[in-house]
Amino acid sequence: MLMERFRSVLPIGPRTPILTLGEGATPLVRAPRLGAAIGASDLWLKVEGANPTGSFKDRGMVVAVAKAVESGARAVVCASTGNTSASAAAYAAAAGIEAVVLLPAGKIAAGKLLQAFAAGAKVVSIRGNFDDALEIVRELGAAGGGVEIVNSINPHRIAGQATAAHEIVADLGGAPDALALPVGNAGNISAYWRGFTDAAAAGASAKRPRMIGVQAAGAAPLVSGAPIANPETVATAIRIGKPASWESAIAARDESGGLIDSVTDAEILRAQEEIIRLGGIFVEPACAAPIAGLRNLIASGRVDRSARIVAVMTGFGLKDPDTASRLIGEIREADATLAGVRSALGW
Repeated sequence: MLMERFRSVLPIGPRTPILTLGEGATPLVRAPRLGAAIGASDLWLKVEGANPTGSFKDRGMVVAVAKAVESGARAVVCASTGNTSASAAAYAAAAGIEAVVLLPAGKIAAGKLLQAFAAGAKVVSIRGNFDDALEIVRELGAAGGGVEIVNSINPHRIAGQATAAHEIVADLGGAPDALALPVGNAGNISAYWRGFTDAAAAGASAKRPRMIGVQAAGAAPLVSGAPIANPETVATAIRIGKPASWESAIAARDESGGLIDSVTDAEILRAQEEIIRLGGIFVEPACAAPIAGLRNLIASGRVDRSARIVAVMTGFGLKDPDTASRLIGEIREADATLAGVRSALGW
């Protein structure tokens, strides 16, 4: 139970209800074949798709929703490109409060939208992008009335997400040399940096890692240095043009001696396929961004190929079944005999 395990580093007290769907304690998997393909000798994958709703959002959402209940909120509200909506709806359902989701029209993967509906969320599709949706959510939260925002602008979300860094330190016996992750609204890179900083201050790790954020080329405001009015990428989870955690993400990059880079959609799709076929982990497209980025950065010498690297796999592959369907191969037909099957296999 994440809230109990990390009580000492979370903003919870005696009045905070302990909520759980079994989040946290996700696998940290070594991926030697995938590492060899991108030039990394010591690559690990933090598999956050193993969380209850299939993404890293559950770590922060359990804390945010519990704190919302503690404050007497009647509803939680979020803007979402998908994973936040699924997580908010599930934890709101478990807590017995209402969930409201604002999403950009036509810009959300089917698997994520289905989760929000299934959990009973009220879903509003706006004729605008994620940044427009988030602005409206801010206004709803500011109006009061027992409505709590659960996007990553909520500090309780960041506190919960920071627990993943503590888990990595515990599993490896210290921080890795580098941590690579996709960057959209930029709350997660900020949360991991906070977690590693806290772990180092507590003496659990002798160092902090370089933070390596990777954005999609069509949605890379932190790389270009300016907001993008109409971000576009196949990686819907990071299709965000004006990150809410912009300043803290840049601080994490600079304080860690890290970097934020971008990759093309073609590079993302190639890496998504390699992650499952060389590493055995099925992920949504956004998770492939850090792998694609690491390939380029190692090849150019900006990341040491001998470094111990953890790449965060933020969401499960079936979150975006339409994009994943391109991986479906030929179904070989055969007679119902051993000889027929051998023939179909070419054996």
